[in-house]
Amino acid sequence: MTDTLRIVVAEDDFLVREGIRHVLREAEDEFELAAVCEDYDTLLRAIEQERPHVVLTDIRMPPTNTDEGIRIATHLRETAPHVGVVVLSQYASPSYALRLLEHGSEGRAYLLKERIAHRIPLFAAIREVAAGGSVIDPKVVEALVTAREQAKNSPLTALTPREREVLGELAQGKSNAAIAESVFLTKRGVEKHVNSIFGKLGLPPETTVSRRVVATLLYLADTRTAEKP
Repeated sequence: MTDTLRIVVAEDDFLVREGIRHVLREAEDEFELAAVCEDYDTLLRAIEQERPHVVLTDIRMPPTNTDEGIRIATHLRETAPHVGVVVLSQYASPSYALRLLEHGSEGRAYLLKERIAHRIPLFAAIREVAAGGSVIDPKVVEALVTAREQAKNSPLTALTPREREVLGELAQGKSNAAIAESVFLTKRGVEKHVNSIFGKLGLPPETTVSRRVVATLLYLADTRTAEKP
């Protein structure tokens, strides 16, 4: 990774777009604003032309104003997995964050737009995804934990050290076969651990979102909390 991170921004709201431009200019020695876009198609072209390290994108923009930010993150996972993506959203509901992590958490961040006014978390998220890490807005994590009525105790405390190790691999978006190779287990052994993890986290097979994604988000929430002094 070079010293200066090239960033492409996509935001259809003029005031928010200019706010992002202004904030990024405060760190011109670290971030290079390569392009600013207003819709999905323009963003795709800018990514192809500018080859950024990080894409900072609104979750909704033309042409459909539904989930363009999530779609671009999915597209880049397949075409340019080295490009980090920070999705900016006004929605604290975990559903969008879960979709963002559906294909792995590496190089992905989900931040509420209110963070734009506070450059420290925004800059930290950009650096983190550029390095292959992940960031989920604390309010989104709180909403997930509250919805699952687990605000006081981490659900991961019930996991064995081996299960936590497997969950850490799962959180990177790895398949069971890849996890088996990494932690020196048989594929069948990994399957048993994964099923045990889902059971201890209270994730039934009929859950409406991927159990692997929910487990990943809970793992990220737990590790972020553990990192705090």
